[in-house]
Amino acid sequence: METEHVDCLIIGSGPAGYTAAIYAARADLKPVMYQGLQPGGQLTITTEVENYPGYPQGTHGPKMMEDFEAQARRFGTDIRFGLATKVDFSGPVHKVWIEDQRLIEAKTVIIATGASAKWLGLESEQRLNGFGVSACAVCDGFFYRGQDVAIVGGGDTAAEEASYLAKLCKKVYMIVRRDELRASKAMQHRVFNTPNIEVIFNTETLEILGENGVSGARFRNVSTGEQFELPVTGFFVAIGHTPNSGIFKGWLDMDESGYIKTIPGSSKTNVSGVFACGDVQDHIYRQAVTAAGSGCMAALDAERYLAAVEVPA
Repeated sequence: METEHVDCLIIGSGPAGYTAAIYAARADLKPVMYQGLQPGGQLTITTEVENYPGYPQGTHGPKMMEDFEAQARRFGTDIRFGLATKVDFSGPVHKVWIEDQRLIEAKTVIIATGASAKWLGLESEQRLNGFGVSACAVCDGFFYRGQDVAIVGGGDTAAEEASYLAKLCKKVYMIVRRDELRASKAMQHRVFNTPNIEVIFNTETLEILGENGVSGARFRNVSTGEQFELPVTGFFVAIGHTPNSGIFKGWLDMDESGYIKTIPGSSKTNVSGVFACGDVQDHIYRQAVTAAGSGCMAALDAERYLAAVEVPA
């Protein structure tokens, strides 16, 4: 197995990883980035992006990630396609295996592996993803101003996103599989006191309707078996996210959901020289612009760490 020694290894791409790469490269850390299975991250399955500064006419998610990547390359980032499959953070030099074929020994590691939205698992959901189906109301709700939409989920995230959509949309159907909301009492009060949110309990989604865009959805009452359809043009899934942090378990401190814990006000983890940024450590905001900001923080933290600590070559 080939072994390579680097000053700065970035695991994962997307806004956090690419921004970290830009800053690290400009600081002459000669960063090496492995993009992971989905180069560009979740934005590559997002069509319109209108809330990122610097794009007054909006842009497309994949195009924006191409721009980020090109900028990282311009400053000399060594960007590679590949997946980190194992780590060993026991020593001052951090070991990362790439698909069990190459061993990277890095003085600093920046983790930007992101999080993956949980989906219902429907064929129509994946087919219409980005064409009326979304896992982020804050990202895409604007496109459904004055329209009728459905959102699936019963927790705090679903309640919060339903409330957000209610300010933009004519009608919001909140589809809940159980006979009650799991959301906090405060969020429940907000939902039930919003006139244009209709909560439909004991209901599961069978199919999202439409060819080139969402035109409705078919549901089933789990108690009676009765099926019914709702004419909606937007379909939001808010049943949670899974942080892509599995290979770091046992090495890094995480919360109960698997999000990597960082020292407040920094990107530092519990392991010296290992930093985390973007959605893998952020379960609250989950926006491209906040991910990019945290990527900047991670690169600056890595630069300062290398300047202050003598790490063996």
